[in-house]
Amino acid sequence: MKKLTISTTQAPAAIGPYSQAVEVGDFLFLSGQIPLDPEGKRVQGDIVVQTIQVLENIKAVLGAAGLSLGQVVKTTVYLTDMSDFAEMNRVYAEFFPERAPARTTVQVVSLPRGVAVEIEAIACKK
Repeated sequence: MKKLTISTTQAPAAIGPYSQAVEVGDFLFLSGQIPLDPEGKRVQGDIVVQTIQVLENIKAVLGAAGLSLGQVVKTTVYLTDMSDFAEMNRVYAEFFPERAPARTTVQVVSLPRGVAVEIEAIACKK
């Protein structure tokens, strides 16, 4: 099966040996996004500010593949503090107001660059 790498300068570049996203068939698999601006600088702020940046990064990567948030079918949210869940969830709901994708949310000990949230996604072209 053909594998196409997707990247954009509208989201932070990968900080390791991985791609922003990989398209295989009708699916786009997005690597986890953390709250970095497109230049790769960590966004300062609470979970609301961080979640907004993460979802904007996801939108940018999706856009580079010609897709939108409406085509996301699954996300995984990683939080360093589950007490941030309610605020993260409120922001998340603003980005997915209808027909939200399937989602898993887990608490982890730490995330790269000391951020509070990371989100990965899978989108479907059809």
